[in-house]
This record gives sequence, C-alpha cells and structure tokens, in this order.
Amino acid sequence: MKFLDQCKIFIRSGNGGGGSVSFRREKYIEYGGPDGGDGGRGGDIWIEAVEGLNTLIDYRYQQHFKAGTGVHGMGRQRHGAAGDDIVLKVPVGTEVLEEDKETLIVDLDQAGMRVLLAKGGNGGWGNLHFKGPVNQAPMWANPGQEGEERWLWLRLKLIADVGLVGLPNAGKSTFLAAASAAKPKIADYPFTTLTPNLGVVDLSTSERFVLADIPGLIEGASEGAGLGTRFLGHVERSATLIHLVDATQDDIVGAWTTIRGELEAYGDELGDKSEILALNKIDALDDETRAAKQAELEAVAGVKPLLISGVSGEGVTELLRAAYRQVRVRRGDAVAEIEEDEDHIEETPGGWQP
Repeated sequence: MKFLDQCKIFIRSGNGGGGSVSFRREKYIEYGGPDGGDGGRGGDIWIEAVEGLNTLIDYRYQQHFKAGTGVHGMGRQRHGAAGDDIVLKVPVGTEVLEEDKETLIVDLDQAGMRVLLAKGGNGGWGNLHFKGPVNQAPMWANPGQEGEERWLWLRLKLIADVGLVGLPNAGKSTFLAAASAAKPKIADYPFTTLTPNLGVVDLSTSERFVLADIPGLIEGASEGAGLGTRFLGHVERSATLIHLVDATQDDIVGAWTTIRGELEAYGDELGDKSEILALNKIDALDDETRAAKQAELEAVAGVKPLLISGVSGEGVTELLRAAYRQVRVRRGDAVAEIEEDEDHIEETPGGWQP
C-alpha cells in the first residue's frame, strides 16, 4: 500500500427534493383539496476518524464526493425520501483544511470523531402546507434547497509518542527495527526511507509507546531541499524527539547543528520540543573515540548524548527508557510516581530484546 499523507477533495451535499402540487380527486369524495407532499432532504457529507487506517491512499483515486438528492414529494400527502449521506473514513490524526490549505476546519485526533462537513438542503413544502380559508386551492409548492459544495484539503499527521529525526543514514530505520517489530527498509545509501514508518515499542506488558521514523533531513530542507520538511508534521504531536547522530562521521557537530536549524525553521513549536540526543553506530568505534565524540557533542549541545548502537543493541534500553519517561510526563503522570516506578524496574535476563 502506498503512503499518501495529503490530498485535495471536492464535496457536495445533496439538494432537497421539491414539494408537490397535487389535489385530491376521488370518486364519491365530496370535498377534495390540496394533498401535495413535501420533498425529502438532501444527503449530508460527514467525515469520521477510524482506527486501522494509516494513509489517505483511498482518496488518491476518487476526489469527488456527492451526496444523494432528496426525492420529490408526491400526491396523496406522500413525502419524498431523504437523500443518502456520505461518510468519509480517514485515519486518526487527519486534519481538514480549507482550500487555502491554511485554515483549519477540524483536527480528527481521536478515534470515533465524526464531523459534519456539508449539510444537505431541506426539502420543499408541498401545496398542502399553503391551504387556508382564503386560498383553498394553492397552485404552487416550494422547490428544494440547494446543497453545499466546497474544495477541501486532507492532511494526515501520524499519532506517535516519540519521533526520530536525523540526517540521512543516521541509522534511524535500524534503530526502529531494533526497538520494535517494525520492518522498515534498511540500506547503505541516503534517503532509504521515503515515507514515515511507525513501530510500537513494548518495554513491558504495561509500558508501551509508538515510535515514528521520518525520512532524513538535509541542510536547506526547510526551503525544499531533499525531501523537504513535508514529513516533519508527522512528529508534531509527539511528546519528545530522539535525535540520532552518526558517530562514525567526521563532523558530528555540523550534523547536529543542521537538524536543529531545520527544526527551528519549520516552526509550529517543533524546535521547542524536548530532545533526547544520541550518538548512533558506536559499535564501530573504540572506547577512546567514543568518549572523545561524546565530549565534543556535549560541549556544543549542552547535554550529554547517549551512546547507542541499533545493530548490537547497546544503549537501546536506556534510550527507550528516557523516551518513555518523557511520554509519561506528556500524559500527565506525576514526576514522583514516574521516579518510583523507575526504581522498581526489573532488568530482563540476557538483556532487552524487541
């Protein structure tokens, strides 16, 4: 299944059915009179967030959605049936935007949310409604109201507790595969990851969070270089960011500075999110080089980076624990409660395994 995180659609609610002009004419009935029924209302357009979807690919092949028109009224006081509604099912985390792609209509960030996008037109009154002592034989009825139509943008922002950021080939996909059961594409060339990947991290039976890996950023991404910052929206909702830096490269400070600059340029308070800094691929370095790289990055970043290896699993547990702590803070757990739980953590015999 292809990944699609934004699309433009056209919606139109149904027109209301017209009222009927009719008169009662039956044998042996002394008095007749108007008996035209009302038209049915037009169908509505709804949008609903459902679980089990993670892409907007369904709207790649169908962009126009038109609800049913109400049935016209008929004689003998028969009212027309209402037009069929349309329900657009989208993944949790989908934003609905106006045609300008900036004005937010609704953010469907919870499963089961259901919002009316376009209301169908009311059905017209039949001539039965217009009879009276003065006008006992009205010869007119109301037409149905027109439905609403509009162009909308759908933009998906994945629901993830923790986001992975870094330069291409920083080892993000390898780390995701080591920390969860996800199987992202892993290769030794840049931009292996072209679409976001999600993985569920199970630290224990009661400790679980969602980890998102997005395509790597490069310098100038905020201006459209590489894959740009289009996919950064998928980590906007996260509680914290894990910033992976390739420890085997020469300029680790430049790598960290580049990503920080792009996060700040993206805006939406992404640059203000808590960040867990980690030097990856330390399995390729000796102890002396590790310490030197760690000290060099700490001097610039102001925090001591964790040392990890997605290949060997070294340091992965500590990093995931630090990330889960930030997730719990975001969820509103008390700091004292978190510290108490951390004091009673039992280490898995033989080391942690995904």
